[in-house]
Amino acid sequence: MMNWGFLGAGSIAESSLAPAVRATPDAALHSVASRDQERAAALGPEKTYATYRDLLADPDVDIVYIALHNSAHREWVEESLRAGKHVVCEKPLTLSAADVDALTDRAEASGKILVEAAWNRWHPRTLDMEDLLGRGALGKVTHVSAYFDGPTPAPGNYRLDPALGGGALYDVGYYAVSAVLAAFGWQRPVVREARQERWSAESADRMTSFVLDFPCGGTAEVFSGLTGDWIETFTVTGDDGELQLLDRAFTAGAEASRLTGTSKSTPFTHSYAPIDPYQLMVEAVTAAARTQDTYLVPLAQSRAIAQVIDEVRARV
Repeated sequence: MMNWGFLGAGSIAESSLAPAVRATPDAALHSVASRDQERAAALGPEKTYATYRDLLADPDVDIVYIALHNSAHREWVEESLRAGKHVVCEKPLTLSAADVDALTDRAEASGKILVEAAWNRWHPRTLDMEDLLGRGALGKVTHVSAYFDGPTPAPGNYRLDPALGGGALYDVGYYAVSAVLAAFGWQRPVVREARQERWSAESADRMTSFVLDFPCGGTAEVFSGLTGDWIETFTVTGDDGELQLLDRAFTAGAEASRLTGTSKSTPFTHSYAPIDPYQLMVEAVTAAARTQDTYLVPLAQSRAIAQVIDEVRARV
């Protein structure tokens, strides 16, 4: 049995990760550390801790899940690795590519697993899309359109605060950038035409849009927003076909979803029943911690996403 410990007891830990751990064979929600002990206890762990370091000192914790605001990720990933734990950290892993590099080095030195909790990357539709594009089903990819406009954060939410790593680009923009890079085989693009809007002069971004140019000659148009409309669309165009992610393009799981398109003039549709990608992620990390062969999102891809976000931020 692999024991999981949570740093933080926020909404994602409550709604998604705790149920995923409970549903995973060979995994147990051993402990939760939070300033709010009632919230920690509500997740149903065996133990609760008032401080993060107390949880990290527990020798029975094998895997730490970090569910803190974005600006706290690097510090507590480092502390968790230093304590000899495997680590799953909410996306974005850090707020810069340089920080991803530092954490990658730390993980390699520790011999422990470090995984960005990009839960949608474990969804069968995401894996099928990457497989289709990798096999050249659309020919050469020439254009991608990625649009993710999510709900407006409530007052006091960290997503409004730039000092805490808030904003649309780090939040929903992460999904869009990830999908675009996957469509182009993880080539490194050049950023152009970046534009940003904020709720106020002091706030994080409510909207960031930009164009990416890829070495292959392809382009991508990306929109990320937290303006209140929940719209997710993703289209890949190649010189031999087109592909779309229907329904929720980036956050499919609880609802049925589809992947549709044409390849060499032949239409195709793949349908997916509701599934819990969080559980698939937890199962994979648990298996990897037991030294079993399984798929984990590579840190090199986490770095590639962070690098694009760095460059977009430098242009706005």
